[in-house]
Amino acid sequence: MLSWIITKYALTAGIVVVVSEIAKRSDKFGGFIAALPLITVLTLIWLYLEKQPMEKIANHAWYTFWYVLPTLPMFLIFPYLLPRLGFWPTLMIGMVLSIILLGVCAVVVRRFGINLL
Repeated sequence: MLSWIITKYALTAGIVVVVSEIAKRSDKFGGFIAALPLITVLTLIWLYLEKQPMEKIANHAWYTFWYVLPTLPMFLIFPYLLPRLGFWPTLMIGMVLSIILLGVCAVVVRRFGINLL
């Protein structure tokens, strides 16, 4: 069991390192690779290999879609704010904006029977 957890951590962390190394060499290709849902795909694989119910796996994909939507504006404001405010303030503003938009999204989609929070 421990070796399986270590393998999961190593592979998942390795992907993050590879993506950051690619991004150092090419902004466009790094952004493209980062935009791929690599962590989500790995999570779906881990859940499947760990024999989780299909409903749990499907729910993970479903909720991931709804949680990604409110994070997208962060990627639009980040390049604008970065040269004006610096890295850490821009990152914090982006994260706070994402949290606020997640709350707004949750209220809006609740009207359609989707319960995110």
